[in-house]
Amino acid sequence: MPRVAIIGTGFIGRAWAITFARAGHEVVLWDAAADAPAIARDYIAGLLPDLAANGLLNDGPEKVLDRISISPKMDEALEGVVHVQENAPEKLELKKTVFSMLDEKAPRDAVLASSTSALLPSVFTAHLAGRERCLVAHPINPPYLVPAAELVPAPWTSAEVMERAAAFFRASGQAPLVMKREIDGFIMNRLQGALLEEAFRLVDEGYASVEDIDIGIRDGLALRWSFMGPFETIDLNAPGGVRDYVVRYESLYENLWPSTQHRASWGGPVLDRVERDRRSKLPAEKLVERQEWRDRRLMALIAHKRDAAKKIGS
Repeated sequence: MPRVAIIGTGFIGRAWAITFARAGHEVVLWDAAADAPAIARDYIAGLLPDLAANGLLNDGPEKVLDRISISPKMDEALEGVVHVQENAPEKLELKKTVFSMLDEKAPRDAVLASSTSALLPSVFTAHLAGRERCLVAHPINPPYLVPAAELVPAPWTSAEVMERAAAFFRASGQAPLVMKREIDGFIMNRLQGALLEEAFRLVDEGYASVEDIDIGIRDGLALRWSFMGPFETIDLNAPGGVRDYVVRYESLYENLWPSTQHRASWGGPVLDRVERDRRSKLPAEKLVERQEWRDRRLMALIAHKRDAAKKIGS
């Protein structure tokens, strides 16, 4: 059974632990805070029955939990691993230190992956002797419900390591986005950022309410986007496919372009409006409850997508 080390057991680390243990890997938890792995394992134990109830575990909760162990020493956690998933806080010097330790202690053929969402792999791996085996593997949280994961190479990450990492994530039930080179924001934050820029701009300039924007995505675009990407969407939205779509509609988007070339500061007056509208819909004390609702809806959606793929095709 392939062995995986989770280095850092906060929300992202424990989510990866579920993902890998569910796929059949032996998972070892380690954290600089001695009590953190036990807390993470207890959290996982409480969540697994919900996943099982939605048909999102390959085995019973007890079997999955039995694959997750705790090691008080990093050296022991890294023994015999094929993959290391690092989840330390987003602090550059800390990442450099942690990766120095991982490069020194992990087996030479183990892939070293970081869950960072903000740091390019080149900035914290350049100094390593084994830098060719390092990359970013950034999840869309939580990865046990959202399978897409961005695999981002540094300039020196070897092609063989990227291929191995992609195969490992696919075998673990994930859908890797294998980037050809690094760029700030990777793929997901750049796409999400473009949408949020326009959302804030429309609210700031008085064209739409916060709820209007949410309806447009939730009950509009996202219905297609939940099972198709933007390129497949436009390929199917014109009789002759993607080229026909571009011929028909590129001028529409080209004409929109000038009006998008300025920012509404997210932290400016528009934030008061966005926060007021959101708190009127969801009081602050209900945030955690609504987050739990979100995760249950995601479980149901994933289960539906899996069943629909079997009946209709993917």
